[in-house]
Amino acid sequence: MDLGLKGLKALITGGTRGIGRHCAEIFAEEGADVAICARDTAGVTETVNALKAKGVAAIGRGVDVSDRHALKSWVTDSAAALSGIDMIVANVSALAVADDEAAWEAGFAVDMMHSVRLVNAAMPFLEKSEAASITLISSVSGREIDFTGPAYGAFKAALVHYAQGQAMKLAPKGIRANTVSPGNTYFEGGIWQNIERNNPELFAGALALNPTGRMATPEEIARGVVFLASPASSFTTGTNLVIDGALTKGVQL
Repeated sequence: MDLGLKGLKALITGGTRGIGRHCAEIFAEEGADVAICARDTAGVTETVNALKAKGVAAIGRGVDVSDRHALKSWVTDSAAALSGIDMIVANVSALAVADDEAAWEAGFAVDMMHSVRLVNAAMPFLEKSEAASITLISSVSGREIDFTGPAYGAFKAALVHYAQGQAMKLAPKGIRANTVSPGNTYFEGGIWQNIERNNPELFAGALALNPTGRMATPEEIARGVVFLASPASSFTTGTNLVIDGALTKGVQL
């Protein structure tokens, strides 16, 4: 299927590892120009070079997305460098899964407000696009209570609510807004590899919950994200796409 991405411009936060990195790679493979940011400046440089090798324009910057000014500057400069913005993917999470006040503060600053600020900063450019889309990365922890702390799940649920509200508000402008809720996703250097090494009991318990007997790969999640963001999904807005291998038991009505 042609996703209609050739020549479009995509911005991805947290684009150097895991789901974000695979989103950037798939966008580039489909012919979209890509801008990424992450805190790891060396990782940004390596990723940008890999994306350019796919024959598209690619830029990146080291950014702490909880810094509103740095985030807005990256969005504005990326739009200037790429000559516009068509799609944004808010992928960064603080992964604040503890049950303490610090987790609430980090989850609000990173998971929630970076997503809101990314949308706000990109809006003037999205309004000029004929294929504008907003995709926020939520989590199955926002759908049901699990072993993560209360702050993490609460903010992931809030992202779904926020995106649905944006979908209703922006539909007359032709701007789509959706969320993707991944299940447990395993990759090199990711949180689940760390848990596997340092808390094997928790890892085994989490793995046993999934009837597929495994966790997702970041590429499996990223393919759903890119499809949802693309013009091939042009009438899908206000949707929360759950990609979890039947992990969650709640029924979405």
